[in-house]
Amino acid sequence: MISLISAPTNLGLRPPQPGSVPGADKAPAALREAGLFDRLTSHGARDGGVVLAGRYVDDDGIRMPGHVRNEAALVAHARRLAARVARTLHDGDHPVVIGGDCSVLVGIGLGLAAAGPTGLVHVDGHTDFRHPGNSDACGSVAGEDLAAAIGLHWPAISDIDGRGPYFPSERCAHIGHRADDEHVDEVVDRIGLVLSAHASEALAPDVLAATVLDTTGPGYWLQVDVDVLDPRVMPAVDSADPGGLLPEQLADLLTALAPQAVGASVTVFDPDLDPDGRYARLLADILAPGLAIVGSAFPTRS
Repeated sequence: MISLISAPTNLGLRPPQPGSVPGADKAPAALREAGLFDRLTSHGARDGGVVLAGRYVDDDGIRMPGHVRNEAALVAHARRLAARVARTLHDGDHPVVIGGDCSVLVGIGLGLAAAGPTGLVHVDGHTDFRHPGNSDACGSVAGEDLAAAIGLHWPAISDIDGRGPYFPSERCAHIGHRADDEHVDEVVDRIGLVLSAHASEALAPDVLAATVLDTTGPGYWLQVDVDVLDPRVMPAVDSADPGGLLPEQLADLLTALAPQAVGASVTVFDPDLDPDGRYARLLADILAPGLAIVGSAFPTRS
């Protein structure tokens, strides 16, 4: 059974402008309003509750070097989310985490690490691979989550409670970056499989899923950042870069990848950029078919 966990956090994002607050924490509520939760519960999912995050603070003027923004609140949220994910898996359900920004991958990885090595499929319009070894601009975990997930960040983020790295790098696959991503060469050297949005479009979904499975093994975590979509169809994201997948391409990709996933997460939709809800409804249409079959390749409990 799928367990829907809301993780309304914006702690890993930079402020849209000084003193302001990102809107990604509103995404679970907006997607619920758009019908995503009802569509999934009609297919047998249950509501796994909400893991609340602490208050967002624009701390650029006071944050000490070597720390990410909202660090204490982000780590506290990661621990709570990790406990919820671990308990859900222990109960025999497949967690589907509706974020929030993609710093949720830290908490998810922390929860999975307690059970042993798990593969990761990172579907994102960016590699999210900024880290202290390649940039002096570290501070927003939502642009650094893949690097943190494989142990390439400050230990306060990448080694919470001594459980890092959260995912073995050789069992990680990334799909969806644009051709001009600044860290792609390093990512290719560091993880098992890297495919740009353009390269993934050239493969039939079943072929792509088989290629991913060869890298990650079954039972991987599926992380989907909706900025993988072309901003012409999905502009309501934090960093909307030209290019990307079309709705039907992402829907087909998720449907191919979801059955072998032990759980999934969806992140970085910003309802502040969607005042009439049209993009939330589009996302519900794209996401529902794939999320409804997360973990369906695995035996169900008797």
